[in-house]
Amino acid sequence: MSYILDYWDEIESGKAIVGYYVHRQMEMLIDDLNNPNLKIDYEEAEKRIRFIENECRHSEAPFAGKPFILLSFQKAILEAIFAIKIYNDELKKYVRKYQEVLLVMGRKNGKTPFASALSLSEWVCGEMGTKILYGSNDYDQADLLYTATDAMREASPKLAKCTRRNQKGIFFGGKRQKNHVGKFTSQNKGSIRKLSARTSAKEGRNIKVGIVDEVHELKDDTFIMPIRQALSTQDEPLYIEITTEGFTDNGYLDARLKTAEAVLEGEIEKPNMLIFWYTQDSEEEIWRDETSWQKSNPGMGAVKKWSFLRGMVEDAKNSASTKAFVLAKDFNIKQNSSAAWLTEDVLTNKATFDIEELRGQVFIGGFDFAETTDLCNAKALFVNPWTMQKRTLSMYFIPETKADAILEDTNKLNPEKKNYRDWEKRGLVTICQGTEVNPADVVEWFVNLTQVLNVLPYKIGFDNWHAKGVKDLLVEAFDEKEILERIGMDFMSLNGAMSSLETDLMYKKINYNDNEIDRWCLRNTALKLNTMGLKMPVKLYNQSKNRIDGTLGFLISYATYSRYSDTYLQYQKGRVEEGREWS
Repeated sequence: MSYILDYWDEIESGKAIVGYYVHRQMEMLIDDLNNPNLKIDYEEAEKRIRFIENECRHSEAPFAGKPFILLSFQKAILEAIFAIKIYNDELKKYVRKYQEVLLVMGRKNGKTPFASALSLSEWVCGEMGTKILYGSNDYDQADLLYTATDAMREASPKLAKCTRRNQKGIFFGGKRQKNHVGKFTSQNKGSIRKLSARTSAKEGRNIKVGIVDEVHELKDDTFIMPIRQALSTQDEPLYIEITTEGFTDNGYLDARLKTAEAVLEGEIEKPNMLIFWYTQDSEEEIWRDETSWQKSNPGMGAVKKWSFLRGMVEDAKNSASTKAFVLAKDFNIKQNSSAAWLTEDVLTNKATFDIEELRGQVFIGGFDFAETTDLCNAKALFVNPWTMQKRTLSMYFIPETKADAILEDTNKLNPEKKNYRDWEKRGLVTICQGTEVNPADVVEWFVNLTQVLNVLPYKIGFDNWHAKGVKDLLVEAFDEKEILERIGMDFMSLNGAMSSLETDLMYKKINYNDNEIDRWCLRNTALKLNTMGLKMPVKLYNQSKNRIDGTLGFLISYATYSRYSDTYLQYQKGRVEEGREWS
């Protein structure tokens, strides 16, 4: 009986829907089964499958306490690793053909429990002295594999008796086995440990199995190579990478997938590499045919819920950031962090308002003062407490040396080729004398707002970088130290603000008075996501000419507003007539 053939039958019959890359790998495995130069030993694979299904139990809801019943694709992967053997001339014996495994699939398809069960089966069913190492970019991710394995060990009465765990790792030899000898006693020096990319000492190890989780976070192979080298003394080493897609541009995973594609296409020879790359064949099929979702999610229905993914896909239709995260993490379609954040239909809002309508109100301020020799922005955000509509006033500041730079492609002072003098005439830009933006000019704009429109600042948010001069002048101008609010330029600080601004722009809940520079900055903004799906802005295509200072002004104001929205709105209610609507 062959689980590879079983899985192949499911694929051919349409019961299991896979993408091009998995289909290609399965064709190669079928060829292996029919290759007279290879030895097929089903016993080794069957032993590990029996161990997993009889001794391993799930530890997390909704499967906690239940036996680990392997799915067809998982059995096929196990069989490919442990059953297919090739003759090694150096060792004068047959060894496992596939010693390097790349497993890519969408989130919540059971990658981590499967890798834990696989490695635990090798630790128990393999040779004496087997050492296993789990690695990842950070301690928490590496601990997921380690904790899952330890939970399976503890849940097995047989293993719990003959193994132990301490701060250093998991070892053979139970507390009551001090005088015993044999494979399942402390005489067996095999171990299971974990390692983070942030650990300083990575060299000098000797292991048989190395598993690295979520390699999409790695920028290069600096963390990988010591683990690969630690396998070099083994006759049958096993190195496994498990991951989803990520957002690291030109990172380690990009290079690995390029190699994987070349192997599957027969462009390069790497006969010891097993590749199960579950991904879509196109983005379009995601939106038109939900049955195709199985191409990225082989555990669909059995592990991952259809209802969950349907909900995520619906959310992705209405949010650029959610779409990027879902495409990468659920469907393994790489998202470039330099891709545009907002669509053109969102940016074509030409709504305007009469600034006199804001007279006497309270605003949340924000300013981006990150680089004094470049374009800077100050914002005033007004929120109608009855309708929650938002309006902004904005001013940009730029040194005269940059404003007067000629509009040529080769001019490094004005690579964006914008006529700042023209914008100055239209009241959109303040040109500061000299080579830097003058902090006093930024403060003067806020003070003029209060004088001309009789408005009051409730809080003014700022990015701390290069902002001390403006901060001191603002405190002096408004005679209030508590008026300032520092907003960090990081994922945690900007994620919520970015989501709120995107939603307001999409549903026309914000009116920025058709400010041309605001729109230009928003159009220049790209979306950067981390592994948790948190977002922050970056320049489109990472090009310096794509200014996003206005976007940062929006986000700093929004982040400040979110911290004080309740008290601000109560204060604003005393100044905005109830029932008054803003278009």
